[in-house]
Amino acid sequence: MELILKQDVQNLGFKDDVVTVKNGYGRNYLIPQGFAQLATPSAKKVLAENLKQKAHKEQKVIDDAKTVAAAINALELKITAKAGGDKLFGSITNNDLAELLAKNGQSIDKKFISCGIIKRLGKYSASVRLHREVILDLPFEVIAEQA
Repeated sequence: MELILKQDVQNLGFKDDVVTVKNGYGRNYLIPQGFAQLATPSAKKVLAENLKQKAHKEQKVIDDAKTVAAAINALELKITAKAGGDKLFGSITNNDLAELLAKNGQSIDKKFISCGIIKRLGKYSASVRLHREVILDLPFEVIAEQA
């Protein structure tokens, strides 16, 4: 079943992509939730026209995302956490990294940050998706909180 995505769907595609999925997934989940619509020939023509109009507007968004990526790369990020030895009491997640970026003046939603769950001190790297074409590799360090 061919569908046109109305919004980004994780592990499937981005908004305005034409994707092929199994019939049940499309009919029972994507279409009723409002995530997609059927890719009929007329819907494809409308999509092509909309994409033409968005093309040069999109370039400005990409340039803005690259500017934000450069600003984030300039930051040296260190997360402090309580630790016993090199193990953390608790863990560091996407939410903690989003809060740290917000404190440094870069507001990024936690769903666009992918670092996994970190349970030890050390240097790590997270993937931050600012735009479908601008994905940033963000290095950071987890250090022990001083008593």
